[in-house]
Amino acid sequence: MKTFLGIDVGSISTNVVLIDQEKKVLFSLYIRTEGDPIKAVKNGLKLLEDKFPQGIEIAGVGTTGSARYLTGVITGADLIKNEITTHAKAASFFVPEAKTVIEIGGQDSKIIILKNGVAVDFAMNVLCAAGTGSFLDAQTVRLKIPIEEFGKLALKSEKPTNIGSRCTVFAESDMIHKQQIGHKTEDIVAGLCQGLVRNFLSGVARGKNIKPPIVFQGGVSENLGIKKSFEDALGQEVIIPKYNKVMGAFGAALLVCENPPQKTKFFGFEELDKDIKCTSFQCTGCPNRCEVIEARINNEVIARWGDRCGKWSGNIA
Repeated sequence: MKTFLGIDVGSISTNVVLIDQEKKVLFSLYIRTEGDPIKAVKNGLKLLEDKFPQGIEIAGVGTTGSARYLTGVITGADLIKNEITTHAKAASFFVPEAKTVIEIGGQDSKIIILKNGVAVDFAMNVLCAAGTGSFLDAQTVRLKIPIEEFGKLALKSEKPTNIGSRCTVFAESDMIHKQQIGHKTEDIVAGLCQGLVRNFLSGVARGKNIKPPIVFQGGVSENLGIKKSFEDALGQEVIIPKYNKVMGAFGAALLVCENPPQKTKFFGFEELDKDIKCTSFQCTGCPNRCEVIEARINNEVIARWGDRCGKWSGNIA
């Protein structure tokens, strides 16, 4: 049985999805990146290998996420795609008629407009994390509430507190003030959910034609308080698909499954035991002064990227 692997590495989470030729999910994993994408990828693949001790044939590998290029280099990926493409692909697989995709992760948030399953427009947050998962993470620490309980608590609110959410710093200051004057915790939590949604719609989604069906995915889609806030603000049902937390990885697996290589470049699980390091240096050959990223396996340079002219990336022994 041939299988296809998708890996999505972001600032907060690393996701791994394995599918078969029928596009059925055989394995899915969501773990924390914890600031070390190489270690997270190694851990994710080790868990996958442990799940299939008798061995599996991986016929293709696709990577995505903010660390997609690094991940592709150290795993031997056959396909490296941006998050817009992979999330759009995954959303249209589960909801073929989807017209709008809302994806909120740890460090970024995005809206994707689909037409016949193809992304025709999109936008991402570029200035602030106030509309992302890290915004909620910061507030849960102050409130001493597990992030897993955040959404359930928000649904208990009967009168959400209005909290300024344009900036994480200002939101925390406003939240502290609301605590001090006696607002209930569930009302503050619901207010934070509404604030995140308000910030997303006025910033990331500003000017976009949001039409149903609306699909909500990414780690923050686990938060039922956010889902309700989107439905209240938009006056539309918001669909959370299966495998909502790992849709980027699923989309990458789908893409490589539909366009499989004749022979995969995947290095194999044995690479997990090798010493993988990534460093950078600044090229001084011209005024661009590009930062060149260099990946090594067992001290052997396997890839370089980041230079505009190809001086370094095109010159690997």
